[in-house]
Amino acid sequence: MATILTEAEAKTLLQKVLSYSKADECEVNLSGEERGNVRYARNEVSTSGSLTNQNLVVQSSFGKKVGTATIDEFDDASLEKVVRRAEELARLAPENPEYMGVLGPQTYLKANGFFDTTANITPDTRAEAVAKSLQLTRDAKLTAAGFMEDRHGYSAMMNSKGLFAYYPSTNVNFSLTVRTEDGKGSGYVARGYSDITKLDTAAATNIAIQKARGSAEARAIEPGKYTVILEPTAAVVLLENVFFNMDARSADEGRSYFSKSGGKSRLGDKIVDERVTIYSDPTNAELPASPWSGDGQAQQKTMWIEKGVVKNLSYSRYWAQKQGKKPLPGPNNVIMMGGNSSLDDMIKSTQRGILVTKLWYIREVDPQTILLTGLTRDGTFYIENGKIKHPVKNFRFNESPIIMLNNLEALGKPERVVSTESDQNYLIPPMKIREFTFTSLSDAV
Repeated sequence: MATILTEAEAKTLLQKVLSYSKADECEVNLSGEERGNVRYARNEVSTSGSLTNQNLVVQSSFGKKVGTATIDEFDDASLEKVVRRAEELARLAPENPEYMGVLGPQTYLKANGFFDTTANITPDTRAEAVAKSLQLTRDAKLTAAGFMEDRHGYSAMMNSKGLFAYYPSTNVNFSLTVRTEDGKGSGYVARGYSDITKLDTAAATNIAIQKARGSAEARAIEPGKYTVILEPTAAVVLLENVFFNMDARSADEGRSYFSKSGGKSRLGDKIVDERVTIYSDPTNAELPASPWSGDGQAQQKTMWIEKGVVKNLSYSRYWAQKQGKKPLPGPNNVIMMGGNSSLDDMIKSTQRGILVTKLWYIREVDPQTILLTGLTRDGTFYIENGKIKHPVKNFRFNESPIIMLNNLEALGKPERVVSTESDQNYLIPPMKIREFTFTSLSDAV
């Protein structure tokens, strides 16, 4: 059987699986993908690989007793066997008081996240893209290490109430670290796209080269509160900790930043600068996403924070019913609106500040305030009188993205960016922030 099924083929297979079901309710999820990658270090390709994967997950229920079984064989005997196994497990399972049953048919938005250009990538395509990058770093007498991975695939689901969903998608991620030969300078760049024709590995490599050269003779400056300009790669790893927390149940139960005393939440509260608007939209052309969530609920364009105010928190079907609210699935993509300042404008308007390329090793210090700690790396620069003066040694920071978004000075144009912490893609603008807290110096490059 082909790894990537068309919508019609997926529908036929799912109907066959459901025909074996004897449970009260049955839900079947089907997925297939093909991935390819090239990894390189010390200016040479070290590994290349490809992976094909297909999975079928059957969830059967008798009342509130639920069982799940998974298989990657698709002959009739195996399909029937996995359904029987799920039913057997359901009968053995204790009742799940939060099981809501399967949904009926849904209407989904049209999202286009599949590009033939990306689906048709060959090992030659990957080799050429990486060769362009390697040529530049070799010529510059610098050392490069990078990873390029592309995937194309689909997910589909069907249940015994007539719900059917199908979504094909493609993605390519490219990341690169460039170092000077003496190891004193380091630069980083990451790019993610649904359509590979947008990936320019040479242009990306030149950015990392510039940062590596520019960061070589780093000087120590005192930790403290500084105006910072965060490139999207740096900003996203802080912001996603806000996105991950936007769940009504943890807020209502007093377990998150979005909690308020007396079992209330911050819904409707202004929590950040009014220039901050964060939303999700599966039909966004730059960052398309599946128009349905894991349980089959339809994804709509949803405002999460609008002009600084918390507009929505996600409600599972169970929690929505318990609280008398409408269910709202968590987002499949996240977009933050930006402003019209360029990175150059932000630098020119800064008397004294720090430009941050990347933050890493992010750890939560206090969940109630989303206070995070981590380190700068791969290009940290001191700005004086509107110009980049010299590279600085890396810092450890202690900062909450909520406080940070209250100290907002300027926003740039949103860019598609890959989080180095979660590998997820987002649309995030560069941002200028005042009074960002650096607590100590780090000798790491």
